[in-house]
Amino acid sequence: MAIANTPRKILVTSALPYANGSIHLGHLVEYIQTDIWVRFQKMQGHTVHYVCADDTHGTPIMLRAEKEGITPETLIGNVHKEHSADFSEFLVAFDNYYSTNAPENKELSQGIYKKLKAAGKISTKTIEQFYDPVKNMFLPDRFIKGECPKCHAKDQYGDSCEVCGATYNPTELINAYSAVSGAAPVRKETEHYFFKLSECEDFLKNWTRSGTLQGEAANKMGEWFENGLNDWDISRDAPYFGFEIPDAPGKYFYVWLDAPIGYMASFKKLCSDKGFDFDEYWKQDSTTELYHFIGKDILYFHALFWPATLEYSGYRKPTQIFAHGFLTVNGEKMSKSRGTFITARSYLDHIKNPEYLRYYYAAKLNSTMEDIDLNLEDFVARVNSDLVGKYINIASRTAGFINKRFEGKLNPSANNAVVAEIKAAAQLLADSYAEREYGKALREIMRLADLANGFVAEKAPWVLAKQEGQDALLQEVCSDALEMFRLLTLYLKPVLPKLATEIEQFLNIAPLTWAVVDASLPVQHGINSYEHLITRVDIKQIEAMTEANKENLQATPTPAAVSATHSEQRHAQHQQNEANAEAEEAAYISIDDFTKVDLRIARIANAEHVEGAEKLLKLTLDIGEEKPRQVFAGIKSAYDPATLVGRLTVMVANLAPRKMKFGLSEGMVLAASDERGGPFILSPDSGAQPGMRVK
Repeated sequence: MAIANTPRKILVTSALPYANGSIHLGHLVEYIQTDIWVRFQKMQGHTVHYVCADDTHGTPIMLRAEKEGITPETLIGNVHKEHSADFSEFLVAFDNYYSTNAPENKELSQGIYKKLKAAGKISTKTIEQFYDPVKNMFLPDRFIKGECPKCHAKDQYGDSCEVCGATYNPTELINAYSAVSGAAPVRKETEHYFFKLSECEDFLKNWTRSGTLQGEAANKMGEWFENGLNDWDISRDAPYFGFEIPDAPGKYFYVWLDAPIGYMASFKKLCSDKGFDFDEYWKQDSTTELYHFIGKDILYFHALFWPATLEYSGYRKPTQIFAHGFLTVNGEKMSKSRGTFITARSYLDHIKNPEYLRYYYAAKLNSTMEDIDLNLEDFVARVNSDLVGKYINIASRTAGFINKRFEGKLNPSANNAVVAEIKAAAQLLADSYAEREYGKALREIMRLADLANGFVAEKAPWVLAKQEGQDALLQEVCSDALEMFRLLTLYLKPVLPKLATEIEQFLNIAPLTWAVVDASLPVQHGINSYEHLITRVDIKQIEAMTEANKENLQATPTPAAVSATHSEQRHAQHQQNEANAEAEEAAYISIDDFTKVDLRIARIANAEHVEGAEKLLKLTLDIGEEKPRQVFAGIKSAYDPATLVGRLTVMVANLAPRKMKFGLSEGMVLAASDERGGPFILSPDSGAQPGMRVK
């Protein structure tokens, strides 16, 4: 089926990684998601430019460079090389990867500021901030620490408490101190420059509801409008690593002012190098398209500050902003103590193949802001099952016969039903990729791979090869299988670009684009000899990677903890001993307690995401009753809902219904988890039926 497309001109960006650390697996979710979308659009025949840059300015960069005894420019230069290498090896194909500390960005940032000022959107105000009298510098909120004014936890940051979650002003901290020098900060007045965001509220209310944001993102922005928008402080005082504000000596642009302008600067550099027209893409009435892929944590900056900055400085706004969720590993935040805070480089050192991670992420990603989970055991199982056991298996079981028996020449049939069905899926898959529903696309591709494998198993070329007079049929069967393999490769190419290139060479064909879906491998087409394409992932590689990333994170005693008296320590130990004894006593229940629990076999009739819930799936359970049960289960991190439908599990049938904000939960499914992974639902042996009691 032909995919009809009107050629489009598209500019795409990913959020700028900060030049103060290495790229890790959490970062890669975004860049892999974006790269797949860009590659798909290019395969559609559109003109697409994908640009990005290191975010290089700010106090943390300045202080780290000082600590290392190098200039900030040397530091960000070293990090740029590291980031560029990591992205390249994960096959993230930027058309330009730049730096915000570039002349193009300085020119654009200062020019936009002047336009905002001329439009009456800049004001000045004297504010009071904490000042480090030792380092002679104003302190950003994150460089002030002290005692939380709400829960009194020690060593909390100047803007929020990591213990109780409270937010506050740095001036509210108790016994505040500078995280830079340790000195007690003093309050000092300074003049700052503000962008009048409060005057942009009507424009932003309309813009955020114009279809430029996902529905859940637009709703989130709506919460900010409820209390009214505050003006935005866009200046910082020297010393600061960044761009100086015009006509304001000693004042610098806050990093979030010039960072998104870095998108424009990176593209301007690409235009200069390639002869493209910058204004065509950035003028206010541009007919080109602009898309930003970002994490949901920086939505505020991209959906409020950024469009307002563009609107009142005379530039076009984004066509759409695509926000994604965070990454968890084995159902939890990335952890250095567990070895799951994994850098891109560490993955490459141990797993080697970046396309395995690209595939796994794609299988989990959709168009929402839901978090996704990298379950390391599931990663091994899915890669080995899908890529090796299903996809590559088609070629490995058939190509050898073509090479050895028919001099590498194909003779496909004129009308194979499986080939026709695989071709017919092209539009569905194109729509899924375009809508960023990668998980949906890969589920369909693997369904098609199952059909192809079923065809090969039914025709059994290894049997035909031993039978006299079956050469023609053997050649036809293997040729048809390789045509199926070609189509599946085309569909997987945005996700697995390197492997697709190797397969194009093996099949001796031109680079695959979506336009060749209707084509077929012709009669007498010659293929090259089949070489082993990928290997299985060994769980030992995963274990070695996590072990290599483990760090001893035993807490360093704070001054308050060190000064605790021996009596306080003994009292704390006594309390712990009592708690342990109570826990040990409570560890047992009686048989009478157990018999009160009604455990039933349940068939999962349906499973779906719950809008607004980060951990829950909504399950419809058949337990042999006239009406199915509805249960909300916290298993979203481990399961794609589509993989649960039809499975049997165990549920607590007599648990009191619980009213939740998402609806009524009428029971509980049983699941297991520990620090190694989960949650994993319990599944009974085959033969169990819905409604059976578990005894």
